[in-house]
Amino acid sequence: MEYLILAIIGLASGIVGALVGLGGGVILVPATLFIGINLGMIDGITPQTVVGLSVVMMIFIGLASTLSYMKSKTIDYRSSLIFFAGSIPGTLLGAYVNKGLDLPSFNLYFGILLIILSTLLLVRKYLKPVEWFVKHGKKRSFTDATGETFVFGYPVWFALVLTFGVGFASGLFGIGGGSIIVPAMILLFLFPPHVAVGTSMFMVLLSAVVNSITHISLGNVPWLYTIPVIPAAYMGAKIGAALNQKMKSETLVFALRIILLLLGVRSIIDGIWG
Repeated sequence: MEYLILAIIGLASGIVGALVGLGGGVILVPATLFIGINLGMIDGITPQTVVGLSVVMMIFIGLASTLSYMKSKTIDYRSSLIFFAGSIPGTLLGAYVNKGLDLPSFNLYFGILLIILSTLLLVRKYLKPVEWFVKHGKKRSFTDATGETFVFGYPVWFALVLTFGVGFASGLFGIGGGSIIVPAMILLFLFPPHVAVGTSMFMVLLSAVVNSITHISLGNVPWLYTIPVIPAAYMGAKIGAALNQKMKSETLVFALRIILLLLGVRSIIDGIWG
């Protein structure tokens, strides 16, 4: 029964992760913790093992998504490599700090992070575009299928600092970093949402490999549970990437903020009263 549950969670994580560029960890981590610990339906689940499971899963979500977004040409490879370089030391530090977190603390901090991200996206329309980063960075452009051209950019030094923090959160919570870097690319660097998602998923693939090696060395990966999760997540990522190409940019942003808000509230409740 627990393998079926994990397969369903993996499928949902893959679909949502690839659809909005999250990497899937923001679905798998809270869902597995709730079903495994609160409901007692999955044996041997701890914050450490669920993060280990999540980061291994994200290699395959990242791979499936990247292959799909390569075909649609919505990956900015240069940006992905810069973001990845900044995230590596943060990822290693976050994985190390993860060892000392108990379940209530993990849920509380994870929930606060998701609420902050959701709020930023919620008020996005009311914020003036942060032109400073584009003006002081190397400008890039992208023309979407409708013919609309977007101009975006960022200073490399700021991207490296930002992605260090993204990597830390990724290693600490097993969320892949997409849930942080996608809002940052949209709000600060003015990336078009489809390019932000595609670029994020390529970065998720690269960082998940480093993250997995770290968590494997710490003994955090429950290998038997990867059997149902990995193929389900891979299939889900293919579905999510296909759906992404059929949705409007604003629909993607709306879906992202609703998902983050609901998961954040759930996680904080578990952290305080769980």
